[in-house]
Order: sequence, then C-alpha cells, then structure tokens
Amino acid sequence: MSAQLSTHALNTMLGKPAQNLEIHLYRIGDDKEWLKTVRTNADGRCDEPLLTGAQMQQGGYELVFEVESYFQENGVESPFLKEVVIRFNVADEGQKYHIPLLLSPYSYSTYRGS
Repeated sequence: MSAQLSTHALNTMLGKPAQNLEIHLYRIGDDKEWLKTVRTNADGRCDEPLLTGAQMQQGGYELVFEVESYFQENGVESPFLKEVVIRFNVADEGQKYHIPLLLSPYSYSTYRGS
C-alpha cells in the first residue's frame, strides 16, 4: 500500500458527484500551513492524490470545502453552509487516508474511506 491522502465529494441532493468543488488543504501544527488548493473533476474526485509518499507526515490536517460557492455556481440556494471544514489526524504516514464528503445544502457527513 502506498501512502497517500485523497478525497472526493458527492452531492447527495442530486445523487451525483460534486463537480468543480474548490478544496483547500492545510497542515495543522503550531501554525496553519496552506499546502494546496484543488477542484474536483467530473467524477467529484481530484485528478491526483492530495499528498503522496514522503509528503505524508504524521499530525493534523484540515480540508476546507467551499460549498457555498459550489451551490451558487449550480443554481442552488444554500443559506446554511458556507464551508465544510474537516480536521483529521494522520497517525501512520505509511497508510492511505481517503476523506469523502457527502454533501447537501443543509447537511454533510464524512468518514475515513479506503
């Protein structure tokens, strides 16, 4: 198994992938360090893993999904959620970490996938 961090987003209101959703990745330590910004593809996934190999380090990370602008771009009024922030910990930098987001205008859920 190759170490990596990945994510994908599903729009559960429409039952389809959340295409063109902007996502920011940060490393959380003494300071919050921005690592990258990506957008999801037509399958609701990123074109490549967010982190791989030696880029994976033990410690805290944060994914920020820009859901308000995603819904606005898709003609959906979403006055409730602005951003979805998922903070998680990488305990073993040699493992795969997959963080899915299941999203609607008024709720979301996540889990550690494979």
